[in-house]
Formats: sequence, structure tokens, C-alpha cells
Amino acid sequence: MAFVRSVIISLALAAVSYAALTKRVTCPGGHVTANRACCAMFPVVQNLQENLFDGSECREEAHSALRLAFHDAIGFSLNSNQGGVADGSILLFNTTELQFHANAGIDDITARQFPVFQTIGLRPVGTANCPGAPRLQFMFGRPPPIAPSSDHTVPEPSDDVDTILARFADAGFDASEVDVIDVTIPGTPFDSTVGAFDTQVFLEVLLTSEVLSPIAGEMRLQSDFVVSHDSRTACLWQAMINNQQLMVTSFAAAMAKLQVLGQDVNKMVDCSDVIQQPALFAGLIKFPASFSMANVEQACASTFPQLQNAGPAPTVAPVLGS
Repeated sequence: MAFVRSVIISLALAAVSYAALTKRVTCPGGHVTANRACCAMFPVVQNLQENLFDGSECREEAHSALRLAFHDAIGFSLNSNQGGVADGSILLFNTTELQFHANAGIDDITARQFPVFQTIGLRPVGTANCPGAPRLQFMFGRPPPIAPSSDHTVPEPSDDVDTILARFADAGFDASEVDVIDVTIPGTPFDSTVGAFDTQVFLEVLLTSEVLSPIAGEMRLQSDFVVSHDSRTACLWQAMINNQQLMVTSFAAAMAKLQVLGQDVNKMVDCSDVIQQPALFAGLIKFPASFSMANVEQACASTFPQLQNAGPAPTVAPVLGS
């Protein structure tokens, strides 16, 4: 979710040249893609939207698919033979991986999503249903899983920052990427704007000095709280607040890495264009009602973003579909 906008004219010319050289393929159903191998994915996308994602809604199944992608892939290790790769093993070997303590609470997710995802994993579809989300990369052609991942490779909400950063580093991620790879708890929102992919969570985690969220109905992970206050990550966390472009670009880049951990991308096909373009996030984030800058526990010395206050005190409803 972070990006540089220099040399605009050169980039624009390069994009025009690339578009002119890129061949497009019209699939039997009328969809257009850059690679004929991707034509088979359009019916899969339609099936997912109709039978899993509530008719293309940003609801519980979309949130859950993202969480499952994280738990499946993060077991990868650069420095040891433990762990696994991003291959869908958490679904195929769910009876094993659901016994891991860090995977507690996702058995309902695998039960609902395994029948749909057992042929192919297209989790970027669900994310694209949420306004403000990026259009995530989808690489087609991952080999099927051959073994379950190892235990003790998924970071837990109770872990301290050193443990979290070490686990992410072993999987190939730096501190700036830890801030944006977030997960969800089924039926429980992390911020007060559950139907949008925005930066509200980065603000609300900093409200008050308590680990528990001060907003009724909202869940706050202890790991989010400690990461947002640690000197190595606090300014990265704060920089996301009301900076939709930074957040979206950083998230898209981190997820592109996460979804192919341990895989040979040279043997895969980029079918990202089968994923629909998400709707834009409209507006700016605000302090929840009854909260203001006086309620912020700022852990970074940089200037805090100027935000508006909202209406009446909120009680956050569960994620739809839960």
C-alpha cells in the first residue's frame, strides 16, 4: 500500500507502449483477457460470487477468504524446512492444520469454503467486492498441496512485537509490510466501517490507552495494539491513517508476495484481469463520534493527520453474513 509517483510522463508513455504490444484474447463467454489460459477462470469467478460471496458483497465470506489466505501462506520459512507454501493446504489438510492453536476459530471458514475452493483458490475475488480495496494479483497454476503446513508458524494475537517481526521476516516480509497484512475474526469487525476497505482501523487502534477497543461491538487484536505502538512500526502505522492510496498500494504489494510464497511464479500465469475492478472508497475517514484527537495515544512523533469528528456514539454491528 505505499508508492512513488515520479516520472509521470515516462510512466504514461511506457504504459501506452505496453498496451499497444499486449495481445488481448476474447473468451467464449465474451470476456477479454491477456492470456487464453485465463478464460477458464471467468466461470469460476461467477460461481464464487453467486455461491460464496453473497452475490458480490463485501460480507463475512469476503473477510474470511482473506483471513484464510494469510493462515495458509504465512507458514513459509526462508531459513528452515518447517512450514509450508501458499498452496491451499489449510483447506485440503484442514483436519491437521485446524488442530494448530493459531488456527483456532477458522474451522467454520474451512467448512464453508472448502467445497468451493477445492478446485481453485481465487480469494482475490472476495476482496475486490469491498469498496476501496485494490485489485489483487492472481497467479494461476499453483500446484496442489502435497502436505500440511507445520505448527507454530502462524503469528498469534498474543505474540509480542519481536516475535511477530521475526516470524514475518522468516517468511520474507519487512516491518512495513507487517502493518498492512491484517486478518479478520469471523463476525467481529476491527473498525466501525465494516463494509469498506479503508484506513479506519489504523485510527481506531490508537484510540485510548487500553488494549481492548473502546467502541462497543468492535474487536481489537493485542498484536495490532502493540505493533501500532512499537518504535519500529508506529510511524508506518500512523502514516496509513487517511492515506488510502498508501494503504491500498502497500496491501496489494504485500498480498502479491503472500499468495505465491514458496511457489515458482515462472511456471504460473498472471490472470489478474479476471478479478473485477473494486469500487472506489468515497470520502475521508473520521473520528468515531464522542472521540477526538484527545483520545489518541500517539506513538509516532510525526504530525498526526487532520480528521473530522463524526455523529452519535457508534455501536459496531457484526459483519454481515456472520
